Amino acid sequence: MHDARECNSGLEPEFRRRRPPPNRKLCRPVVARSRLHTSQIRVLLTGACGFIGSHLLVGLRRAGHAVVCAGRHPDTTSPLGAYVHVDFTRDFSAEVWSSRLHGIDVVINTVGIFRERGSSTFDAVHVRAPKALFDACVAARVSRVIHFSAIGADAEARSQYHLSKRCADEYLRTLPVRWTIIQPSLVFGPDGQSARLFTALAGLPRIPLPGAGDQLIQPVHIADVVEGICTLVREEDCGHRAIIPFVGPEPIELRDYLARLRRSMGLSRARFIEVPLGLVHAVATITEQMQQTVLSRESLDMLSRGNTGDARPLQQLLAHQATLPEHFIGAPEAALVRVAAQVNWLVPLLRLSVALVWIFTGIVSLGLYSTQSSYSLLARVGVSDGLATILLYGAATIDLALGVATLLVNRGRLLWILQGTLIILYTVIISVRLPEFWLHPFGPLIKNLPMLAAIVALYYLERR
Repeated sequence: MHDARECNSGLEPEFRRRRPPPNRKLCRPVVARSRLHTSQIRVLLTGACGFIGSHLLVGLRRAGHAVVCAGRHPDTTSPLGAYVHVDFTRDFSAEVWSSRLHGIDVVINTVGIFRERGSSTFDAVHVRAPKALFDACVAARVSRVIHFSAIGADAEARSQYHLSKRCADEYLRTLPVRWTIIQPSLVFGPDGQSARLFTALAGLPRIPLPGAGDQLIQPVHIADVVEGICTLVREEDCGHRAIIPFVGPEPIELRDYLARLRRSMGLSRARFIEVPLGLVHAVATITEQMQQTVLSRESLDMLSRGNTGDARPLQQLLAHQATLPEHFIGAPEAALVRVAAQVNWLVPLLRLSVALVWIFTGIVSLGLYSTQSSYSLLARVGVSDGLATILLYGAATIDLALGVATLLVNRGRLLWILQGTLIILYTVIISVRLPEFWLHPFGPLIKNLPMLAAIVALYYLERR
């Protein structure tokens, strides 16, 4: 997997030799050199802590530009650039942005959300805050605005994600400022959420597909995105007042994309399971309630619509063909990506297994197992009368709650500590009061050891 590389560097020799197809020129000859060419370019980069923004930060710095990072949680210790605090859920006036644009030549807005949570709504993050930023850019006479939108933010847009992106795009196009709107397809990178999802799917023994898996996508590598943006920043006439799709060389079906990723990871031939679309939507209805998941009904609708665009503008900008999907993962990184991909599906499987153990235990304790037998065991432990009822149903409720929390809570370090502590407590009490359970042929106590091992594994793997 490629890291963010220096801007305008070729990816493969054969790519550099290819000539772009005939197309209208994105870059016009520069007759007079502007201040962008005579001094260090100062860039305000919003979303610098996000996936695309973090790679752009490295690429822009390597290209020699001075980068001011704008975000909700500024990292004042980072050596990569200065930081200013901004909040796209609140900064809705140009006046708020004006002081942040002093001395700025180029503004690059990469902020975006895929799902709404609390105050982070599509209207706030994709529309109101960007409009205020664009107005401030006009007032501050910023030389260039590069705005990240999305493939599908057009007249055919139906999802709230695309509609909100389109709203900001149309507003920017009316302003008297040099603008470029970037419409990326799926962006593949080592730390990208979609990349982790697709490599995890590609690493499965049997790959589930929504329907026939014939949905068209056109993934682009993050290195090509960085290189293209650096070219736009360096050459101020490149892509002026243009909407540029940042897409891979060709549209491919989802099935083919996953097969190519699997081959590049050094795994055996891909085998697929076609899941009926109705069932996929039903699962998405459940999973969209969970944190940090990209599977939702809206994302499925966007996938079904297609995620493709004209590859020629980006090819001309790069002066070579964008990276093909089969080259997203290089040979030196294949083993590491393969292990990471398998961990990315094994960890959810492990989490699901732990959750089901807690849920099943709680249900059994609430009545499937003989209540009188439960009271008898509690009496031998030293608990009887009214306290036994409280303890029986209280413990069963706690087990159910832990199972549900395991499904819904994302990266809950406290959750794993609580589960491990409770299992150890149960084991100690039973060992002291009911030691014969260690010799039970079904091994009810010895099975606590792999359960504890699974919880420890989740604690450390999810931290990373």
